Amino acid sequence: MSVVGFDVGNESCVVAVARQRGIDVVLNDESKRETPALVCFGEKQRFLGTAGAATSMMNPKNTISQVKRLIGRQFSDPELQRDLKSFPFSVTEGPDGFPLIHARYLGEMRTFTPTQVLGMVLSNLKSIAETNLNAAVVDCCIGIPVYFTDLQRRAVIDAATIAGLHPLRLFHETTATALAYGIYKTDLPENEPLNVAFVDVGHASLQVCIAAFKKGQLKILAHSFDRSLGGRDFDEVLFQHFAAKFKGEYKIDVLQNARACLRLRAACEKLKKVLSANPEAPLNIECLMDEKDVRGFIKRDEFEQISIPILERVKKPLEKAIAEAGLAVENIHSIEVIGSGSRVPAIIKILTEFFGKEPRRTMNASECVSKGCALQCAILSPTFKVRDFQVNESFPFPIALSWKGPSPDAQNGAAENQQSTIVFPKGNPIPSVKALTFYRSGTFSIDVQYADVSELQAPSKISTYTIGPFQSGKGERAKLKVKVRLNLHGIVSVESATLLEEEEVEVPVVKEQLKESTKMETDDIPPQDSSETDVNMQDDKVTSDASENHVLESGDKPVQMETDAKAEAPKKKVKKTNVPVSELVYGALSPADVQKAVEKEFEMALQDRIMEETKDKKNAVEAYVYDMRNKLYDKYQEFVVDSEKEQLIAKLQEVEDWLYEDGEDETKGVYIAKLEELKKQGDPIEERYKEYTDRGTVIDQLVYCINSYREAAMSNEAKFEHIELADKQKVMNECVEAEAWLREKKQQQDALPKYATPVLLSADIRKKAEAVDRICRPIMTKPKPAKPTTTEPSSPQTSQSSEKHSQGGEGPNPNENSNAGEGGFEATSATEPMETDKSESESAPPSGV
Repeated sequence: MSVVGFDVGNESCVVAVARQRGIDVVLNDESKRETPALVCFGEKQRFLGTAGAATSMMNPKNTISQVKRLIGRQFSDPELQRDLKSFPFSVTEGPDGFPLIHARYLGEMRTFTPTQVLGMVLSNLKSIAETNLNAAVVDCCIGIPVYFTDLQRRAVIDAATIAGLHPLRLFHETTATALAYGIYKTDLPENEPLNVAFVDVGHASLQVCIAAFKKGQLKILAHSFDRSLGGRDFDEVLFQHFAAKFKGEYKIDVLQNARACLRLRAACEKLKKVLSANPEAPLNIECLMDEKDVRGFIKRDEFEQISIPILERVKKPLEKAIAEAGLAVENIHSIEVIGSGSRVPAIIKILTEFFGKEPRRTMNASECVSKGCALQCAILSPTFKVRDFQVNESFPFPIALSWKGPSPDAQNGAAENQQSTIVFPKGNPIPSVKALTFYRSGTFSIDVQYADVSELQAPSKISTYTIGPFQSGKGERAKLKVKVRLNLHGIVSVESATLLEEEEVEVPVVKEQLKESTKMETDDIPPQDSSETDVNMQDDKVTSDASENHVLESGDKPVQMETDAKAEAPKKKVKKTNVPVSELVYGALSPADVQKAVEKEFEMALQDRIMEETKDKKNAVEAYVYDMRNKLYDKYQEFVVDSEKEQLIAKLQEVEDWLYEDGEDETKGVYIAKLEELKKQGDPIEERYKEYTDRGTVIDQLVYCINSYREAAMSNEAKFEHIELADKQKVMNECVEAEAWLREKKQQQDALPKYATPVLLSADIRKKAEAVDRICRPIMTKPKPAKPTTTEPSSPQTSQSSEKHSQGGEGPNPNENSNAGEGGFEATSATEPMETDKSESESAPPSGV
């Protein structure tokens, strides 16, 4: 089971994995820890991550980046419209009101949803993790901004499904940072909480989190954010400054040229980093536009002056987080700053003034989110045992349910009005389950919506659930219990609906004084849920009746105690029937659309793989041409005749010319055929060279094998006395025959030139050695016959002597002298050594080659 954490940023991504020694950030194909979050569409394949970044400057209109700003947002969103002005690629409004991305792929214009593109990014990250782990990756934890709406969270889940991933949890980025910070702390207090503020200044957003730490746990006290305040806004300020400057000085308008815009934005980003460490910095770009070189210069003070509108927005999220946490600034123990945009000195200055203390950088600004996600994945996974550390997450938005019900003033329920109640207030724990009781006579609908959309700039309605059909047994209004779940991902859904009907039944009465029995409701609370709340909707109004309104903490259930005083009363049994619940999520992909996207991703990944394999085969042909040509003039020179050499060199030149002309763009099969065609001429030369270089070593091994068995057969040592003379003669004959065969073949081979086809092959020599070993080894390793046992008692001295003799303790041990030059025996790699007991192994010669 994989344990992987993905930090999918607006500009770059980081992958962290759990290993036995801890959490590691893995490297991509270019051995970098950060991978660009972009996809570049080419004429024949896609280029993902670092490969896409390498081609983005040459293909800006087909390079899709900052997709995190697009998913789950309507095309008419004002923030999205501002973002689109800086995107070099084309985005239009789809028929459902959501954006569609246009790019040229495989020679034609294609449209992609932002969810599809995010799936491609995640697919690349998955590939990086699998390469490093050398195993399949499915289960993971993905970091998301705290301000993501329900629709955006569902879009991330869909994108993960497209990439073949199964997220165990969508984890808030600031909470992931808090987990990575606190789980390694060994000095956390046990009673009074330690309050820490985490400020994440990312590429496109600012997030603030106040967390309270105790030993073995953290609790999120407050979240706040600014969705459009990040490092890229400082880049944009510099971009607009120099774009206006160059328009006046050099008479060029970079806004009219997509490639010039990309180059200037990249230069401004580097300039911002230089200004973070220096009081001033130059900007020089060659051939920016119209073959004009441009130069600029700016001081940090001037940069901060033109950035005042951005810097003034930093304090608002800080103030809001402190207020919602119910703390004073003095109660904050420390401030941890992370994110790529946090390196701007002006932001650090504002944080210092606000909190009255210097922010700290004890964590890696770019990697802490991915490490926190990997830790959360390890906690949720049974693969690793992690130190006990409880994470009490809170939901940043209030969620309400609304429905149509009869007006209290209407007669006979003729009129209906819209009613609602907040089910999950702001700061509600994640996960959580609420149970609501409705009284209805037929099918009805419930709307899930945000109670406050002032911070979201999104439609208030999230989804609609239709509950029914159902029938009440008595023809009256039926009682239904509806469960609403806020899951680990922060996604709200109506989980189930149950029809409750009471029936009177007679049961045998057993009177037993002071005997109590318990009756528990059958609603099971999953262990990961923090709470379940029952709310009674009697006449569509929330009542505070204690018997109907209760809170179940950590899986506790209401208990009704029965005594013998009630034993004689009629018993009532509650019949529970599941009621169908149908879901409609506004703006989300249907399961059929997700499946189509999965199939398209598979097709594109297959096309990418085919193109990569084609490139590999083309490179193999090119490498063979250069390598063989060099060897023909060097170490292969003596192994080829001049006519054969000239013919092969001409063929190599022909293939090289073909590669750079007609063969520049061919299929994988054509390159394979070309390589095989060349190898038909080149392989015999390579074989002659290889046989020449290997032959000496293999001959030495055969000679050693022959000599070893011959010396053993001629030996008069006690350990070979039990072997019959006929068997020893058989060994001698085999050695003589093998030696004669080798002598004859070697003479024939020595008479041939190096460029002739060899008659003595290494494979034949090895076979001969195996044949010798197969015949001689069983004879020379034959065990000694067992000595007959006697019943006469023997003295201790005699027993010890006999035991020593039976174990061969007084005989010479050939293993002590295993050098071939001194008559020892040594096993080689041609055959496996024979398994014998201790006495046999001491008396047996090891195998030959």
